Amino acid sequence: MANRPKLTRIPSMRDRVEDTLSAHRNEIVALLSRYVAQGKGILQPHDLLDELEKLITDDEARLALSEGPFGEVLKSAQEAIIHPPFVALAVRPRPGVWEFVRVNVNELSVEQLSVSEYLGFKEELVDGRSNDRYVLELDFEPFNANFPRPTRSSSIGNGVQFLNRHLSSIMFRNKESLEPLVDFLRAHTYKGHALMLNDRIQSIPKLQSALVKAEDKLSKLPTETPYSEFEYVLQGLGFERGWGDTAEHVLEMMHLLLDTLQAPDPSTLETFLGRVPMVFNVVILSPHGYFGQANVLGLPDTGGQVVYILDQVRALENEMIRRIKRQGLNFTPRILIVTRLIPDAKGTTCNQRLERVTGTEHSHILRVPFRSENGILRKWISRFDVWPYLETFAEDVAGEITAELQGHPDFIIGNYSDGNLVASLLAYKMGVTQCTIAHALEKTKYPDSDIYWKKYDEKYHFSCQFTADLIAMNSADFIITSTYQEIAGTKNTVGQYESHSSFTLPGLYRVVHGINVFDPKFNIVSPGADMSIYFPYFDKEKRLTSLHGSIEKLLFDPEQNDEHIGLLNDPSKPILFSMARLDHVKNLTGLVESYAKNAKLRELVNLVLVAGYNDVKKSNDREEIVEIEKLHDLIKEYNLNGQFRWLSSQTNRARNGELYRYVADNGGAFVQPALYEAFGLTVVEAMTCGLPTFATIHGGPAEIIEHGISGFHIDPYHSEQMAGLMADFFQRSKDDPSHWKRISDGGLKRIYERYTWNIYSERLMTLTGVYGFWKYVSKLERLETRRYLEMFYILQFRDLVKTVPRAVDDPH
Repeated sequence: MANRPKLTRIPSMRDRVEDTLSAHRNEIVALLSRYVAQGKGILQPHDLLDELEKLITDDEARLALSEGPFGEVLKSAQEAIIHPPFVALAVRPRPGVWEFVRVNVNELSVEQLSVSEYLGFKEELVDGRSNDRYVLELDFEPFNANFPRPTRSSSIGNGVQFLNRHLSSIMFRNKESLEPLVDFLRAHTYKGHALMLNDRIQSIPKLQSALVKAEDKLSKLPTETPYSEFEYVLQGLGFERGWGDTAEHVLEMMHLLLDTLQAPDPSTLETFLGRVPMVFNVVILSPHGYFGQANVLGLPDTGGQVVYILDQVRALENEMIRRIKRQGLNFTPRILIVTRLIPDAKGTTCNQRLERVTGTEHSHILRVPFRSENGILRKWISRFDVWPYLETFAEDVAGEITAELQGHPDFIIGNYSDGNLVASLLAYKMGVTQCTIAHALEKTKYPDSDIYWKKYDEKYHFSCQFTADLIAMNSADFIITSTYQEIAGTKNTVGQYESHSSFTLPGLYRVVHGINVFDPKFNIVSPGADMSIYFPYFDKEKRLTSLHGSIEKLLFDPEQNDEHIGLLNDPSKPILFSMARLDHVKNLTGLVESYAKNAKLRELVNLVLVAGYNDVKKSNDREEIVEIEKLHDLIKEYNLNGQFRWLSSQTNRARNGELYRYVADNGGAFVQPALYEAFGLTVVEAMTCGLPTFATIHGGPAEIIEHGISGFHIDPYHSEQMAGLMADFFQRSKDDPSHWKRISDGGLKRIYERYTWNIYSERLMTLTGVYGFWKYVSKLERLETRRYLEMFYILQFRDLVKTVPRAVDDPH
């Protein structure tokens, strides 16, 4: 009999460290001693590996250590807490999975730490050793312990597929388990109109019998027979409107349900649920910034999120109209984008209560003011300062949308931290499905902004924001992200949501289990660009050549003014182009410095930025002011005049689209150099116009672009390599113009396969149907979690909000 392989336990991080200590005692002690010698603090991954490189000069010894168990631990470590004589490591062997170990360098002892113990040790960096054993700890894991979720990192972000597979396998074990499906279909009404089923069908056998009879009658009709011609026949069998507009479409829908009842299949169930009429009124929350359709882009806190939502709404309305028609209904959908009304609107429409979204028939921007006991706030305030107004805002919004829609919405979408908090309050109050879209979670943008929150709080009020984010992400029925990285990062970087799985705000609370990235509420649904504005440079019939005169004036007019400064002495050179808000994270000053230091790149191309104001007196934004001053210093320091043009923010989207194509006409390229970018809408816009694109590897663009095929990845933390890569591309394109076209075509192919609003809106509506169904028939409403969050909101968040100063309007 053959020997059976022995089952062995997978070694823990503690085991690996102990084994390495035995095998490489001198080297490990020397390495850990180097860490300890740096004193109390936090070391980042690159610090840990750099010290290993410096310590061991012998290549063979370094390879043995770095490729061994301890090397694997170091490569997986996301941070080290140094508190002599201890070194504690937060180790992430794969996305979403964490272990914590601590080594006493003096005694060479190793211990495995729990999340709570590790965070407590980390807090000593700030508060010293504390004797307080009763720290407020947030732990959502007990509420979700029995909740189904995948275990493979590759399954993260495919929540709806997993949920369908798991719950349908339970639901379809026997006929009795199917009864909730009948209740669900019978529950559908809209403004007094019964949909799907009437009281004639009250059980699964009756439903199956009625479906067979209906199938027999419909199969004898011409496929295009309108629903009205057989409505009464179906009504007599127990069916109401909502199955389809023609005999063919009704039959399709009934076949999907019959297949589901007879041989349950998750994908069939998903298709069926996606077609059930559930969503007619949608509310989208985005309170901060200047939310408008003209003259707002580039104003403080006003950029990609506004563009995203307006494009989203146009696509969503089209999809809703298409579905409602196909369902055989004649209801009018409504979408309300709810934002803040700003009386001092600075020449925008942000002081108008109701504004129709251009390019739509039934979608509007509804503006509700921020108010306090002192009355309505008139001026703009930063997104970091909105927290004292949001609870009252949510109450006012509830009344406004109920009046506007003459009832509750069917679906609420939150955007960013403030919009997601308001969406949570409204969805809970109204009992409707809630979707969360973060756009950007600030915690990952500002390293160590949790442990050192007190340092940031006066300026950014992160204690409020991180608390609001935790509440919203745990309240949501489902969460949409644009990329996998947004949820769970990469092999070597932590995802935005993943960073909220455990962290500490010393003196406030400790998050032991905040959010689990394996939760099936996570779904990746990537947006696109508005293809009426962003289309390929070679689409000559659609080109806006009438704008070329104003574009050339923007780029080449020698006059120096508020709209443009800098000169391009050689207009024949290709343009390296970037467009973003002027803040630290967007790293435009880093791009300028990188360009300035590379003589070859300066020789090959001109650099053009579209960003913010060029006059510091015009900005009220504290980060932007710093970046404006830095840009002016760089222009002088590197004598960039003649090769660099700085355009102030351009709010004309049609002209911006043509500007991308104009740059493409002359063999230029687009660069997005952010230190971190959650998605990268400008990357999609540039690629949709056929412009070869370089974009940061930190965040979403790393997934959008396939390096060397549909664009190029750049690392803004290695600016010399970044500039060298761009210089090589332009040199190669100069020598061989087909290289430029190959990358341009590769970018377009990638967009059409993955990043369009049509794909997005269809997916969003399907997700809403599926989560709405499971919420109805199972325990997905997570009532226990909601009560826990309610207590956290009242006892913690409200007190934090009181620390944020309320804005005072300037006297008129």
